[in-house]
Amino acid sequence: MNSNRITTPFGAQSTAAEVIGGIDLSGKRAIVTGGSSGIGIETARALAGAGAEVTLAVRDTDAGDRTATDITASSGNAVHVDRLDLADQTSVATFVAEWTGTLDLLINNAGVMALPDRQLTPEGWEMQFATNHLGHFALALGLHDALAAAGDARIVSLSSVGHRRSPVIFDDLNFTSRPYDLGLAYGQSKTANVLFAVEATRRWGSDGITANAVHPGTIATTNLSRDLDADVLASLRASAPYAETFDGSKMRYKTIEQGAATSVLVATSRQLDGIGGRYFEDCNQARVLDPDVPNTTISGVAAYALDPKAAARLWQVSIDTLAS
Repeated sequence: MNSNRITTPFGAQSTAAEVIGGIDLSGKRAIVTGGSSGIGIETARALAGAGAEVTLAVRDTDAGDRTATDITASSGNAVHVDRLDLADQTSVATFVAEWTGTLDLLINNAGVMALPDRQLTPEGWEMQFATNHLGHFALALGLHDALAAAGDARIVSLSSVGHRRSPVIFDDLNFTSRPYDLGLAYGQSKTANVLFAVEATRRWGSDGITANAVHPGTIATTNLSRDLDADVLASLRASAPYAETFDGSKMRYKTIEQGAATSVLVATSRQLDGIGGRYFEDCNQARVLDPDVPNTTISGVAAYALDPKAAARLWQVSIDTLAS
């Protein structure tokens, strides 16, 4: 699985502006979920700067409007804002119903992380799995025809190194029969983001749609982690299978501009034409980890996150869950 890895001239310190240099997205349409904060802003800024018509799909439309104004001023391209709450299936359905025309790029960037207490949606779904996976799954499903109409559309599914905390536990997605663990809940939702990319590419590749997953890197100043209690964050890092990486002498945090680079590269690089079902980090395809060999670094993708059988099972479970 590692023999045909895609490598690029870019790396961990590359920025979104650098990886998109020379690429013309004029006439392309893009959606960035969670596009009003953190790496979502810089992802949207890079796409708009290359000529794309960008829509920020956000919960807070006031913040979205401020971001759109800023990006429009810096890029010269008008940026749109529409409301989307991924934890609310009615909101997802409304967003999909109001979308018209084709869609070239769907950047599933929004997410929640490490909720300290078990929270459920009105449907009874665990909040991290519901937001990070099911919301984006329903969004992509609803936008399939718009993506297919583009002819060569791409989906970027933002995962995390946190996927290595847990595979998807199909027998207890909502922590009803096991103690809630914020790290495991986050981990299985991020594994689901990778599995989605695997199965979406298998199912939709013939429609001209490919999907890949990315780990943006560890960024200290995004909404995803800034509201976490310091003790919770410390415990989360200490319990990670790659905990040694968080040693101060080893950890290299990215800027927001660097954190957006892998998403932007996977969305736009010609090296990925027709390529899907893979996991990227630091602007390159990640190596698949051997489950029998301990790995304490922050790099690499767990084999279970790329398992085609698990990907197919998750797709069907997700359809059944949304229909229930």
